[in-house]
Amino acid sequence: MEWEQLKFDDQGLLPAVIQDEATNAVLMVAYMNKEALEKTLASGVTWFFSRSRGRLWQKGETSGHVQKVKDIFYDCDGDTLLVKVEQSGVACHEGTFSCFSRRLENKTAVLAPEVDASEVYGASLPAVLGEVYDVIHQRKMAPVEGSYTTYLFEKGQDKILKKVGEEAAETIIASKNHDAGEILYEMADLWYHCLVLLAFHELTPQQLLLELKGRRKKGKGGKA
Repeated sequence: MEWEQLKFDDQGLLPAVIQDEATNAVLMVAYMNKEALEKTLASGVTWFFSRSRGRLWQKGETSGHVQKVKDIFYDCDGDTLLVKVEQSGVACHEGTFSCFSRRLENKTAVLAPEVDASEVYGASLPAVLGEVYDVIHQRKMAPVEGSYTTYLFEKGQDKILKKVGEEAAETIIASKNHDAGEILYEMADLWYHCLVLLAFHELTPQQLLLELKGRRKKGKGGKA
């Protein structure tokens, strides 16, 4: 470890930006002291120093949503860490995949009123899936009366599986009809219900993406 390159603050801490390896989503920001960093390197999962509790803590020690460390970088000034992880479950204690799930209300004020912010900032497939999944998981953790997603979780796995099967069949019919609009509509329904199924099992889109990424890496021996 290149300790001499790191510049801990006067409290012996470094801010650590935690990023999901599969989606590049920023999951959270926490602090590490030298001991937390050493434990992170030794264990392969993230450890931090809690400024409010004054002690070390392992991410996921109570929830089970641990972060497996894939790589660690430090910035040009040596005073901030970037930790790439494989996130198990969700990163935020409020049940969202990322702690950064709130949009600053006046963010779009600099844009022309007729411009859609998403068109300016862009939206990758992993980001969109993550956003939709976050809402779905919130409905699971905090049911909302009248919510269709809440209804699915209340009915349980059999209902969710039934909907996945129905939407898959409707996607097949749309494809046979060669109707592009119908295909997109039905496939969006299918993907949504698949995300509900992932949330039911406490699995996440990034885990699915990592599975696909792993198959791609297999080359000739893989399914791709």
